[in-house]
This record gives sequence, C-alpha cells and structure tokens, in this order.
Amino acid sequence: MDRRDSLRKILWASGTVLTLPAWAHGWQIDDVAGFSNSFSTSQSDLLSSVVDTIIPSSTDGVGGLSVGVDEFLKKLLEQCYEKEVNENVKLQLDKLEDKAKGIYGRSFEACLPVERASLLLAFEASEDEAENSFFNLMKRETIRGFRTSRQVMTRYHKYRVAPGFYDGCKNVEVQ
Repeated sequence: MDRRDSLRKILWASGTVLTLPAWAHGWQIDDVAGFSNSFSTSQSDLLSSVVDTIIPSSTDGVGGLSVGVDEFLKKLLEQCYEKEVNENVKLQLDKLEDKAKGIYGRSFEACLPVERASLLLAFEASEDEAENSFFNLMKRETIRGFRTSRQVMTRYHKYRVAPGFYDGCKNVEVQ
C-alpha cells in the first residue's frame, strides 16, 4: 500500500468537494437550464447520450436525463474545470462518436444501450490516459450530479432543502 498516493487521492477528492460552487448541491433543472456553453450541438447531444447510458431511466421514470444531469455537466465543466479538461472532454466525445461509427456503423446516440456501454467501457480499459480520464470524469460527475439533484435528494434520501424543524418546547420527565 502506498500511503502517499492514498493520502494524495484523499486530499484531492476532499479539495474537489470543497471547490464546488453553491449551485452544485441541491440543484434543480432551473438552476442550470439555459446556460450558454462552448459545446457544439452534436457534442451536447452526445453528452446527453453518455449520461443516459451511465444512469438510464428507471421504471419510475427517474434517470440522468429526466433530472437534467446533462445540463448540470455542461455548466460544471465550463465553470469548475480547467480549459484543458474541458477540451479533452470535447475531443473524447468526438472520438467516441468516431468509434461508434467505425464499429457499429451508426452514431453513438443510435446505438443500443449495450453497444453504448461497451464503447464507454472500452474507454475505461484504454491505455490512453486521456480516454481513461474522460471515462472516469464522466462517470464520477454524472453520479454526483444525479445524487445531488434536488429531485433525487428529496425523493430518495428524504433530504430537506430548507433547514429542518426546530421544536424548542419539549417535555422533560424528571425522575
């Protein structure tokens, strides 16, 4: 076990959580909708397909797209990540589209969910550091965006966005 490497990862992860803006916790679709970003239309559509592949809609209709995680990711990448990371995401989205067309003969969006998953898992297993970091970033931030959305927090975690109740009058039994 490499303690320094483990400590570095823990510090990096905690630093990332601390640097997130206020809107990134308990956000809702209205907070991120209409945000202008530098993603092209095809890259935005591709990003939506990646989100739908990572967190598809469940039987009750809640999924990454219905919550608006794709819009969350666009705003997060534009406002919270360095330009190099943002450019790598765009480059890897284009590579993902090219690989889908090369392997399956159709766009990533038109692929079946199993085919999409296999393409993304190929990025995870890739020796190319840029592809690997792209997959890890997309997976991590998609899950974070889903879990921190107001809709998911209030539905599944019983989280109250406003502060909880304060009941200052309690009867105390004296023995």
